[in-house]
Amino acid sequence: MIKTYRVEGMTCMHCVHHVKEALLEVKGVSDVKVSLDSKTAVVNSEAEIAFDTIKAAVEEVGYEVLEK
Repeated sequence: MIKTYRVEGMTCMHCVHHVKEALLEVKGVSDVKVSLDSKTAVVNSEAEIAFDTIKAAVEEVGYEVLEK
């Protein structure tokens, strides 16, 4: 399952790395592509993951996530 989220607060490639690493730690996530230009995170998972779980992981590293 592939879902795209909008991520606010990223300003550099270090931000991209932090968001990607946080999302890869979520159980069930198999791949993540984060774009600074489009301010998005594309999450590939084996099954649907609750938005609150994604949101908590991203907020824990200091960024805001919105359902796209």
